[in-house]
Amino acid sequence: MARVSRRAFALAALSLLTSAAPGTAAPSRQSRGAVTEMRGMWLATVANRDWPSRAGLPASEQRKELTAFLDTAVEHRLNTVMFQVRPTADAFWPSRYEPWSQYLTGTQGKDPGWDPLGTAVAEAHARGLRLHAWFNPYRIANHTDPGRLVASHPARSHPDWAVPYGGKLYYNPGIPAVRTFVEQAVLDAVARYPVDAVHFDDYFYPYPVAGQTFDDDDAYDAHGGDFSSRAAWRRDNIDRLVTGIADGVKKLRPGTQFGISPFAVWRNAATDSRGSDTRAGVETYDDLYADTRKWVRENWIDYIVPQVYWQIGNAAADYAKVVDWWAGVAKGSRTRLYIGEALYQAGAAGAPAAWQDPAELSRHLTLADRYPQVGGHVYFAAKDVATDPAGALSRVVADHYREPATPPS
Repeated sequence: MARVSRRAFALAALSLLTSAAPGTAAPSRQSRGAVTEMRGMWLATVANRDWPSRAGLPASEQRKELTAFLDTAVEHRLNTVMFQVRPTADAFWPSRYEPWSQYLTGTQGKDPGWDPLGTAVAEAHARGLRLHAWFNPYRIANHTDPGRLVASHPARSHPDWAVPYGGKLYYNPGIPAVRTFVEQAVLDAVARYPVDAVHFDDYFYPYPVAGQTFDDDDAYDAHGGDFSSRAAWRRDNIDRLVTGIADGVKKLRPGTQFGISPFAVWRNAATDSRGSDTRAGVETYDDLYADTRKWVRENWIDYIVPQVYWQIGNAAADYAKVVDWWAGVAKGSRTRLYIGEALYQAGAAGAPAAWQDPAELSRHLTLADRYPQVGGHVYFAAKDVATDPAGALSRVVADHYREPATPPS
């Protein structure tokens, strides 16, 4: 995922608001007697962000690092791990459709000698954790040279499927055969393993890059004739992927969920009266062609985890206002709402001043606990859970996670 670029948008707003002092957390959902909530962490593999620590480690070391992260989740009373198994049109299992990931061995297509996804499912379940398999649907590579892909890569067999943009290579969502292929690649893992959920992140059409155009002219000419605009056609392409994956998951494993973690601003209120009281530079509806509000209201997905990666009082996107908006969207739907939390910002150099306070994250949970629609939180990311450099997660555990909790089913 290169969530790094996505997080740059979250850092764009600079203002903050003074929050409650440490030690003033309101009674948590758990302290009031509830024992069911999402407590998750993302385990990112793209560019070896969290795991494995470097490509080419022996299988035994990779396995040891992986199970250590699962143990870390248990130690912090988390109950769910979103494990990235398809970061760049590749696989962390013996896929029938795509090559082994380069982030395992350093060479795309090289068998690592073990099955990371199968192992992760088994080891997570043995620890009482849920395992959500996390897929990036359209990113092919963090470069634009198809010649650097393994010779058997589908993007080399179908060069017309690929679009270079912003220094990366993407599958074109406007080609129906691409959508069919992506669905097959994802559902291959669902068919093979008892994963508890399929999880998508925030990458659909790529984030906008100034001065560049995503070249889908040929696909639009061939398939966009029934739409009022290219934007409407692009949103329909993403809608079709979402409903196709949802239907496929339910057919293969009726008890398995499908959830999505989008950038947290659907539209600003200045753009659309139904939007949030924000002034974000990116709006998923208009820029990523992801109608995240619709997916919730239409009950197309089982859960949504908007990435609310701003502090309370942020001038462009106030955590409090964004959570309030999402609670309103989820109200009356069957889609569960969890909040994505920027643990990686706690104590980070260059992060807004509010994030230097270890209590900021705990205040997020206290605020979100006012909303019955919020069913828990997910933290980015596993390495930050393990190191907890500012003690922010330890504060969350002390204030809110005094006892284990069962994840929603």
